[in-house]
Amino acid sequence: MQNHTQPRSEFKFIDLFAGIGGMRIPFKYMGGECVFSSEIDPSCQKIYDLNYGEKPEGDITCIAPESIPDHDILLAGFPCQAFSIIGRQNGFSDSRGVLFFYIENILREKKPAAFLLENVKRLRSHDEGRTFQIIQQKLIDLGYHIHSNVLNSLDFGLPQKRERTYIVGFREPTAFEFPKGSQTYQELSSILERLTEKRYQASEHIIKRRQDAMKSKPPSPGIWHENKSGNISALPYSCALRANASHNYLLVNGERRLTEREMLRLQGFPENFKISGSYSQMRKQAGNSVSVPVIKAIAENMLRALKLKPHPKKKFKSSRKTLTSASV
Repeated sequence: MQNHTQPRSEFKFIDLFAGIGGMRIPFKYMGGECVFSSEIDPSCQKIYDLNYGEKPEGDITCIAPESIPDHDILLAGFPCQAFSIIGRQNGFSDSRGVLFFYIENILREKKPAAFLLENVKRLRSHDEGRTFQIIQQKLIDLGYHIHSNVLNSLDFGLPQKRERTYIVGFREPTAFEFPKGSQTYQELSSILERLTEKRYQASEHIIKRRQDAMKSKPPSPGIWHENKSGNISALPYSCALRANASHNYLLVNGERRLTEREMLRLQGFPENFKISGSYSQMRKQAGNSVSVPVIKAIAENMLRALKLKPHPKKKFKSSRKTLTSASV
């Protein structure tokens, strides 16, 4: 007898380079079933297991494509450091850059109906555009119809300027369009915690140096950002979270570091997302993650293009924080 207590999944997906599962969240909410996940970082594996009850497989380079379960949609936020403007921009000469070709192998073997890839904005212009051209041509040669765009998390309700390249592909021609976003973002005050521990406080030296460098009246609340050249800016939203930035890269009102929960809120994670590990690990995980509301908006358009009707287990509620109503 069929069990009617569990909702039928409309589609199956896999979560590659999964991190802490930012891509998984919207697709699961919309009725998808994650049939495989892979993440090499042990601290990310731990928090992924804590929140989803599933420990991802390890190094994707050691997993045979034919052993991966059949699926309808492939998700992959493949490593961006090889293409980032912050790093050395070595691209495919960096071992992290060639990880794209493992995605290519899986697509060739499993032939899912669609995929969603995410990387840094710089990917499109790296090596005068040749890197991006190679990636697109590889995907086209596999028989996929490709769509790509750069989307900013600020346009999808988050007080974080985070521009990322998104590539969507379908095996059949579709009427897919990228979402445009609302062009508005929630106030920074809505994600900040009222009381924080002393451990988040910057040193008096750092605070004074930034105050002395400030040439105009900063917004309040605001995030003070110091770039690689030492220039200080204060904005009513955050610059992009970075995995390997200094502890003082972003300071709330020029005085304290973001808390773990605040970093997750800047990425749109639900309030009941469980935190585990050290501050440094959490900062790295949040900095490497995707912005959940952006993925949600793309996912909705992908499922519409595939003529799949999303049936979220719980509706998203509009509130001061993003995706607070759903359980992961």
